[in-house]
Amino acid sequence: MTAPTTKAPAETATGTAPCCDGAGPAPTQLPPEPRLDLPAPEVADAVATAALLADRTRAGIVRMLADGPLCVCELAAALGEKQNNVSMHLARLREAGLVRAVRHSGDARWMFYERDNERCAAAAASLTDLLR
Repeated sequence: MTAPTTKAPAETATGTAPCCDGAGPAPTQLPPEPRLDLPAPEVADAVATAALLADRTRAGIVRMLADGPLCVCELAAALGEKQNNVSMHLARLREAGLVRAVRHSGDARWMFYERDNERCAAAAASLTDLLR
């Protein structure tokens, strides 16, 4: 007994397979020849932001700070991380400019962290531009 064979649909002149029921998207118009003079897009900022926020702890920190300033011990407890690990991630976020440290006004021993909303908006815009 032989297995039934199925044929792949033939490709059309536009490089897409025809749709069986006609409900598929209209074929796109392809250029006649490859365009080898296209400029490369500027994606460095978006790539740096994506790489920075690809870490679950750093992404969690940025999200938590959207609700207001927090100290390392609060962030560590909420994220289930050690304080020294959270401090390391905060340093990376500070270097990128997404987070800043402020001393408690009543007790200078306490350091709180807050988001730099202007820099976060610029980072979000670079990602939005990349994904548009």
